[in-house]
Amino acid sequence: MNTELERVVSEVAKVVKGKDRVIRKVLAAVLAGGHVLLEDIPGVGKTTLATALGRAMELEYRRMQFTPDVLPSDIVGFTMYNSGTGQFEYRPGAVFCNLFLADELNRTSSKTQSALLEVMEENRVTVDGVPHALPTPFTVIATENPFGSSGTQRLPESQLDRFLICLQMGYPSHEAAMEIMRNSAGPGIDQVQGVLGRERLLELRRQAETLHVEDGIYDYLLRLTEATRQDPRIALGVSPRGGIALLRMARAMALLRGGEYVIPEDVLSVIDDVWRHRIRLHARARAEGMDVSDILMDLTERIRAV
Repeated sequence: MNTELERVVSEVAKVVKGKDRVIRKVLAAVLAGGHVLLEDIPGVGKTTLATALGRAMELEYRRMQFTPDVLPSDIVGFTMYNSGTGQFEYRPGAVFCNLFLADELNRTSSKTQSALLEVMEENRVTVDGVPHALPTPFTVIATENPFGSSGTQRLPESQLDRFLICLQMGYPSHEAAMEIMRNSAGPGIDQVQGVLGRERLLELRRQAETLHVEDGIYDYLLRLTEATRQDPRIALGVSPRGGIALLRMARAMALLRGGEYVIPEDVLSVIDDVWRHRIRLHARARAEGMDVSDILMDLTERIRAV
């Protein structure tokens, strides 16, 4: 693995025990210039992971707790009249940072959720018709509680599609839980040191964007994408945006392992994380207990890279 990026993983792993695989995938999403959705029950380290990653990469980060009373203006900012100058002035919102942690995103209103759509797609906000560019790099890491939990609502598909990957942390192993218990009274997030820096992150992003991809890999990605649209169990297959998202993540994973080009294993390592939240099954498939992850596994076993 790229030793420089391994140091970032090691720093985050100081406070997020036993989740190196998840840490690497979140780091890969940041390298790919995408946004991350962490979906799981409260208390498994989602917020700690996002905060530690921001510290390790020396990014300016802000955290907002999403509740039903959070307004769109809290996120994107607002204009107000300055009686001293006689002019209207723009006051930036919480998203003006490098890493924005949207905690429990699915507990707020649909109107507030929609305020993030332009932010995540265009890296800018528009207030009173005036666009304002966000800092570079910019990444949203959002957490959501499982649908059905108290006060939650399902995120719309247009919102989900803005996230490059969707991950689940899961409970720690017995050994990792023991380590968490031992260090519960320790320094916590303060022990995470900055090891990368914003400018170096931008350089690594450019490397990931230009990492070599053979025509055979492009063909492999397209055949997988088309298979999701033709499978009778799937009601909503993967869009061209979803196919490009998988390509971006595969490039980032190749960079993480220190490779100079993308291989099929880079694609397979993240296909579930990139596509699971983009695919919708037919009602019959759901009634029969089918799962998107199982269908993707079936497709990848049948469709091989040439």
